[in-house]
Amino acid sequence: QASQEELKAAYRRLCMLYHPDKHRDPELKTQAERLFNLVHQAYEVLSDPQTRAIYDIYGRRGLEMEGWEVVERKRTPAEIREEFERLQREREERRLQQRTNPKGTISVGIDATDLFDRYDEEYEDVPGSSFPQIEINKMHISQSIEAPLTATDTAILSGNLSTQNGNGGGSINLALRRVTSAKGWGELEFGAGDLQGPLFGLKIFRNLTPRCFITTNCALQFSSRGIRPGLTTVLARNLDKNTMGYLQWRWGIQSAMNTSIVRDTKTSHFTVALQLGIPHSFMMVSYQHKFQDEDQTRVKGSLKAGFFGTIVEYGAERKISRHSILGATVSVGVPQGVSLKIKLNRASQTYFFPVHLTDQLLPSAVFYATVGPLVVYFAMHRLIIKPYLRAQKERELEKQRESTASDILQKKQEAEAAVRLMQESVRRIIEAEEARMGLIVVNAWYGKFVNDNSRKNEKVKVIDVTVPLQCLVKDSKLILTEASKAGLPGFYDPCVGEEKSLKVLYQFRGVLHQVMSADNEALRIPKQ
Repeated sequence: QASQEELKAAYRRLCMLYHPDKHRDPELKTQAERLFNLVHQAYEVLSDPQTRAIYDIYGRRGLEMEGWEVVERKRTPAEIREEFERLQREREERRLQQRTNPKGTISVGIDATDLFDRYDEEYEDVPGSSFPQIEINKMHISQSIEAPLTATDTAILSGNLSTQNGNGGGSINLALRRVTSAKGWGELEFGAGDLQGPLFGLKIFRNLTPRCFITTNCALQFSSRGIRPGLTTVLARNLDKNTMGYLQWRWGIQSAMNTSIVRDTKTSHFTVALQLGIPHSFMMVSYQHKFQDEDQTRVKGSLKAGFFGTIVEYGAERKISRHSILGATVSVGVPQGVSLKIKLNRASQTYFFPVHLTDQLLPSAVFYATVGPLVVYFAMHRLIIKPYLRAQKERELEKQRESTASDILQKKQEAEAAVRLMQESVRRIIEAEEARMGLIVVNAWYGKFVNDNSRKNEKVKVIDVTVPLQCLVKDSKLILTEASKAGLPGFYDPCVGEEKSLKVLYQFRGVLHQVMSADNEALRIPKQ
């Protein structure tokens, strides 16, 4: 929001500070020339309405964007924004051709009922019967990839393999999707498998209003019994900012009507659903609470009751690394029994392990299904995950330091040169402030401070910025905007990739004050 007058005033002040003719020492003169040229380059960008508009909206990367040389110089900031977005779209289209967006799921079903549902008399004469039998009774693998053909057309290839108790099969599908407009898209699907015959499908999505959309999916499944048609239609509407209502009608092999309301907020997710159908009719209520922590912890519970019985589920999930989320759910039902479901999401891949523990409602099975995963998780988190993440963070920081070492060294040299060039100006500012009992910076440090006892082993990394801060004092005021302080004259980053703060001890009207400010936090002293 700075006006041209404010820019000129700042430019003049820095020119007076860094002008080579004001320094007789050859070394200081050379350093002043370099800093003076940097200030001049910045002013050239900000004094030109077009380049300033680009820089204000997109920063330095906007100035480095290819294609600006053909833009008319009389364009407004809004027109420049449109032009930049066009150039971005062209670059995105080029990147689009190289993207396949793979997704996959691996599910391994485990039968562990022998742990709880054993009858001793059956095992008395069987060798090795003292050991419970745990076996894998089903598996499912599915994978899909996308191949963008144009900006609006995409081909999707997917396949799956399933096996249960020694019997199985698979299928392969090809879908062609076209985005017809900003309001909708259509998709044609072709499939074939060894258990099912050819499949032809059509799916259409359409926004009816800004708050309402409809999805229709028609399918023809060919088999030895003839042609099996199917139709699924979903009508959805935004009931309010965080709530969606859904109406679903499915006709075909398993016909049903389903209505559901989903409310999703920053801290919770609530669903209630009712289905009337053949062969299953049920009512379901579920709630999920989202904790506002860095691990994105969530706890959830649900109740589902219908013609098939009643199922109660409860569980939790947590982020264990940058791309991985681990979750566990306990399912207790009649007549289903007790199951433990473990799920790991790793980027776009999902690994699912349903473990069936017992066909009966045994308290011991419920207890071990609840407590067992918690004990294993906390042990793994403390002994494996936490040390691994700490080591990974250190490696990333070290890599970042190495990649920016030359740049930081240059910034450090510029900062040290700027501090030497500021000495005379700072002396005059202090004399003027002392005369009016104004603002004098006694000491100032910038970098990583360690105040927490849990982090006492970490090393403090700060630099003295007393002189640069005093040089920014004008009319007994120091005002810093919401931006990283590493970019201020006389500053540099002493700890790349780590959390930084500014600590200032200053004197105003003869009284000492102290203030602590986060790196990107605005600061105004003296405090009102």
